[in-house]
Amino acid sequence: MALTIGIIGLPQSGKTSLFNALTKAGAPISGYATSTVQANIGVVQVPDARLQPLAEIFQPKKVTPTTVEFVDVAGMGQATQAGKDKKEGLNAEFLGHIRNADALAVVLRSFANDNVPHINETIDPYRDLESLNAELMITDLASVERRLERTMRAAKSGDKKYQQELEILRRFQAALEEFKLVKDLELGQPEHALLKEMFLLTMKPRMYVLNVSEGVLGEANELLDKINAGQNIDEGSLSAELKGIARVAHQAKSEGSEVAAVSASLEAELSELPEEDAHEYLESLGLPKLGSDRVIQVGYRLLNLITFLTAGEDEVRAWTVTQGAKAPEAAGKIHSDIERGFIRAEVVHFDDFIECGSFAAATKKGVLRLEGKEYVVKDGDIAHFRFNVGK
Repeated sequence: MALTIGIIGLPQSGKTSLFNALTKAGAPISGYATSTVQANIGVVQVPDARLQPLAEIFQPKKVTPTTVEFVDVAGMGQATQAGKDKKEGLNAEFLGHIRNADALAVVLRSFANDNVPHINETIDPYRDLESLNAELMITDLASVERRLERTMRAAKSGDKKYQQELEILRRFQAALEEFKLVKDLELGQPEHALLKEMFLLTMKPRMYVLNVSEGVLGEANELLDKINAGQNIDEGSLSAELKGIARVAHQAKSEGSEVAAVSASLEAELSELPEEDAHEYLESLGLPKLGSDRVIQVGYRLLNLITFLTAGEDEVRAWTVTQGAKAPEAAGKIHSDIERGFIRAEVVHFDDFIECGSFAAATKKGVLRLEGKEYVVKDGDIAHFRFNVGK
């Protein structure tokens, strides 16, 4: 499955710098707020350290990592900047770019730079988050009210289906009018069924990407680790920038969202360096991986995705599947016929395979197993699926 992440944020938050760091696309960056709704789109290979060792063993014709698509849309908050009434929410063209995204990466600026003015003049990532949430909620409210009008007309027929839909839509409407995220409501099967049709933005899983000053990047990541681990933080001892970061991190933790800290301008610069030089510089900051890699990892955790592998002389390949998927579903990622005719899966975990060095040795040691339709695929499984569609 192709994961799509929509990148949103206020103008001058560093969205497009982050997009360029992620995709190496070289999208133009404006030094001022623009009204365009044009989107930048790029596909990125997901870093996976397991592919190279397998490629060295099998010497395949090709190696294929799984991918993520990033969609960078124009800065939100344009109506706020222009002093306009925001009741209409985001326009249809903007929505078209992010409506089908699996998740949203909300870029929040915590860095100060006199050459890059903030549309609200001061730096406060938590305030910016509230502003973005308000715009998303207003947009969803407009969508709900349009659907409500259609359903009210249809409900005049007396069909109970539309009566139930009316009740659900009014509940959504009430929540959004109180500036509550729809995803925070208690939702049953009827609500989820309706939401699948509506693509509400406040239902999408989200991650917060804090765009921090290069000088606090290491401290910011240490702070996020502590907050994520539930440690008590003495915010009085933190700098102004770190206080803003902590506030967003606590909000993310309370709502079950994910958060990452990056320096988007630094990331964009490092993306142009040879990989070895970039990693050396990161190590000097005490960071093991590029922020762009961390954003992808956060996206996988956010959406409960894992990677399984297939390996042979033709190809070594990574595949993405939802955590908890059973073997036939994983087989269907390769081809629908394999899922339809699934017989069994031959499975060995990557770590066990590397220790053995071959399928034959893994079989001899007993770590290569035959699994049936109820087997739940694990991250790092190397699988070969047996199937028969001749019936």
